[in-house]
Amino acid sequence: MKKWCARHANIRYSILWSVLTLMVVFSVDVTQRVFAQSATGSILIEDFSQPDENGFPQKWDAQRSKVTAQETYVIGQEDGVSFLQSQNASQRVYTKHMSWDPKTHPILTWRWRVRSVEEGAEFIAAVYPSLDTDLMFIPVNTKYVWSVSQPVGTTKEGGMFGSTEVVIRSGAEQIGVWVEERINVYEDFKEIHQHEPAPKAWGISLLGGPGVEVDFGSLAVHPE
Repeated sequence: MKKWCARHANIRYSILWSVLTLMVVFSVDVTQRVFAQSATGSILIEDFSQPDENGFPQKWDAQRSKVTAQETYVIGQEDGVSFLQSQNASQRVYTKHMSWDPKTHPILTWRWRVRSVEEGAEFIAAVYPSLDTDLMFIPVNTKYVWSVSQPVGTTKEGGMFGSTEVVIRSGAEQIGVWVEERINVYEDFKEIHQHEPAPKAWGISLLGGPGVEVDFGSLAVHPE
């Protein structure tokens, strides 16, 4: 009887050990596949699904005053999809919490939607991907502009401390319509700034225009 129990116990331990081994192998395989997908696939930068107690996106900050920014930038939601609403903004908001190599993921995509534009407004909104910093640790970025009247392709040099502006969308006729942008920010950076960006991007800033109501949707980066 004792021998039978011992043999039975050994069989159970053997089966248990085999199951645990298979689980470990499966877990390692899944982890490797997930890592490979994250290394080569798209990376979500922000989907505005995590507001703080004031409705401001978590892990975001403001160019000058976060208190003032919280009055002009707030997270909204439609049909379960979150976005950042900007109303008569006067400063940029930005995030640095990301893991993004612009060389392997050169394509930046985002959505935005104009809701209203006051007469005399100069521009609707802008997105600033910052792919590097200078010797004084000031972000080096490109300003992609949705203009009220300037034609697409218009470029304005930023000078030593300013951002080079590139108009990628023009006109305020598409009120209430989401439009999507797809920009090779890596190639633009090299052409505009005449050097390679840093191995990791510094951050992304958003700016809504004065006298403008505009929404920013999710931002993501992709391999070419």
